Parts: sequence; structure tokens; C-alpha cells
Amino acid sequence: MFEGKIAVVTGGAQGIGRTIAGEFEKNGAKVCVIDKQPGVYYTGDLADEKTLERFAAQVIADYGHIDYLINNALPLMKGIDSCTWQEFNYALKVGVSAPFYLSKLFLPYFNPGASIVNISSSRDRMSQPNTESYTAAKGGIELLRCPLLLQAPVHFPEVRPKN
Repeated sequence: MFEGKIAVVTGGAQGIGRTIAGEFEKNGAKVCVIDKQPGVYYTGDLADEKTLERFAAQVIADYGHIDYLINNALPLMKGIDSCTWQEFNYALKVGVSAPFYLSKLFLPYFNPGASIVNISSSRDRMSQPNTESYTAAKGGIELLRCPLLLQAPVHFPEVRPKN
């Protein structure tokens, strides 16, 4: 089903990301996972601009194009009482800035019919206590999709797992 396709999955070392990466692989795709945990295609921090640039360059050097960008990485989940300024901004970097920048970096290399999938959450509309950093990041990734729909030549399937 995905023979010859190249899939990029952020935060793919565990959880939903690992499952997504595994399904792509099982169905014939080459999968490029970036995660802070070692043992994946590329180990690095999604909050770091240079890491994203090196990762994108490595994927393009290895494969020349991509077919799927799955922005899945889970940002920090802390509430207003326990989340510091730095932690909140880290959550936004991982959850919003990294998907934006990876979309930008890969844009010239998307195959026709390519897709960007931003893994969102119902928490962007109906939150719960002590999740402000996560809620802000998931709301941001959902809103990022809207303007990209107007200018990026890729598909944007909507994915909102219920928490």
C-alpha cells in the first residue's frame, strides 16, 4: 500500500507515533522518525531549529522527497500552577513551531499527492485542569493547518484523537 513512499513521523519512538511509524513500515513505506529518545532514524530535540534543519537535510539526502509528514510529537503537559515560562515555550516549540518549520523545510520536496497530518486533540476545544501547555500547543497545531491549506500543495487529513 505504501511501497516506495517516504513518511516522516515526529515523536515516533513511543505511543501513537510509534504505532503510526510501525503501520507505515508494515505497509511498505520507508519511515524517518525524529525523537529525543535514541534508537530511531534521527535522534534530536524538535524544539531546536538547527536540529530540524539537519534532520530535514538528512531525509532529503537519503530519499530525495517525502510523501507524508506526520506531526505527532507530544509537547509538555503541565498546568498554569506548575508550568514555567521556559516549559510553556518549549511546549509551543515542539507542538507548533516544529510542525510549522518542518512543513516549510519539506515543502519543496513533497511528492504530488503528499499529505501533512497534524495530530491534534479534542483538548483544543474542551480542556481539563493542569493541561494548559498541552492545550495551547494542540490548539496551535490545529490553527496552523488552516492557512497552510490555502497555500501548500498537499492534503491535510484531519486527525483528532479523543483523550
